[in-house]
Amino acid sequence: MRFNLIGPFEIVSDDGRTHLPSTPKVCQTLALLLTRPNEIVTSDCLVQELWGERPPRSAITTLQTYIYHARRMFESEQLIPSERALLVTHAPGYLIAVNDDEVDIRVFERLVARAQTELSQGQPAAAAGHLNRALELWRGPALSNIPAGDMLSGHIVHLEEVRIRALELRIEADNQLGRQRESIPQLRKLVNDYPLNEWFHGQLIAALGCSGRRAEALQAYQNLRRILHDELGLEPSPELQRLQLQVLNPPASGSTSRPLPPTEPVRDQLRVPTFA
Repeated sequence: MRFNLIGPFEIVSDDGRTHLPSTPKVCQTLALLLTRPNEIVTSDCLVQELWGERPPRSAITTLQTYIYHARRMFESEQLIPSERALLVTHAPGYLIAVNDDEVDIRVFERLVARAQTELSQGQPAAAAGHLNRALELWRGPALSNIPAGDMLSGHIVHLEEVRIRALELRIEADNQLGRQRESIPQLRKLVNDYPLNEWFHGQLIAALGCSGRRAEALQAYQNLRRILHDELGLEPSPELQRLQLQVLNPPASGSTSRPLPPTEPVRDQLRVPTFA
């Protein structure tokens, strides 16, 4: 069985059938439990996710009903063996007992952390492979088909940050493998998707410069300068200003020097925060 949260929430059985509880709040309950697999999530935490600061008087009883319906779905749809305890009542709340490889967010985070270690150890090809596998898990915005309260919203933001880190790592791996020219189409998409991310802009400017496309590199810098000025009233960072000067003043003929991209922001090991 597989629980997919990166994109529309869905439960995929071993034989490939896709399931989704009919009640949105049952989906919401399961999704929150799955962000903390094999950990007790308190009833108070689940109530806060489902109803915020103004829960009904019947919140605990209604939550118990949602847990009951979730268990019935797993049993009636024969998603798990009858002897498997999947959704466990464990004071002061509930626990969902799954393997890490059954939850796509755990697989994603593990692949990104592994790739980051490989990259720091000088293994860019292996890192690129694991990053490609991680990014292929994204089917769209996380949990896009269910409501999200404060708890799930925080985890969705965290997942998006890890995705950005994975994209940064993949660009860094491509740089180390000498694939700057090949990375230009992806970088153009990234600066469009994340217009305020100066690191992506710097990578695009450097890749264009290294590919002999000076005019496009300078235009990319001007595009960034306009975005920062219009949106934030800021100028590009000193690092990017130096990169522009490198493009404006290329080395003398015969030199092998190339414009250097901005320093990578992703050397620290991946840390996955715990959501209370």
